[in-house]
Amino acid sequence: MKTDSIDEKALLKGLALNDRKSVETIYKLYYNMVQALIINNNGSVDDARDIFQETVLVLYEKAKTGSFELTAQLKTYVYSVSRRLWLKKLQQQQKYLPNVPGLDETVPVEEDVEGHGQRNSEFQVMEKALLHLGEPCRSLIEAFYLQKRSMTEIAGHFGYTNADNAKNQKYKCLIRLRKLFFAEFKNNDV
Repeated sequence: MKTDSIDEKALLKGLALNDRKSVETIYKLYYNMVQALIINNNGSVDDARDIFQETVLVLYEKAKTGSFELTAQLKTYVYSVSRRLWLKKLQQQQKYLPNVPGLDETVPVEEDVEGHGQRNSEFQVMEKALLHLGEPCRSLIEAFYLQKRSMTEIAGHFGYTNADNAKNQKYKCLIRLRKLFFAEFKNNDV
């Protein structure tokens, strides 16, 4: 079963209103994923049921506020919350050793999702800035940063006399890009 962002918003709205059909849909879509996560990480079916209930409760509380804005797929959010709750429970049960790699890097899901949304917004602003940059700057920056071409190759391709001149032009283009980015950044209040 696949959902798009419109369905996810409707599901969250329904969940906030205690709509039985929305709750059932969330169970159908995501319970098996959470169960697999828990069972594959030292848990039982009962643990999976408990963690999923807690996850739905977290989601319900967030949806109920009315100000909760989902910045990732609902599936990703449910997985992140479940994983965090399970790691916490394992730590409490001392099934998880304190020096497990990656445990220290676990961040509260709200921070993770907000950070992801913030980075996406910044990338969109950068994309807009690149579009407004114009030629040959856009092509030069793309050749260097995206295509990983050397300054010598770029100099030959763009007709600069040597790599130093190409490097100098790239620097000027980056300054223009930075100005466009921050102008766009301010306008969008990212």
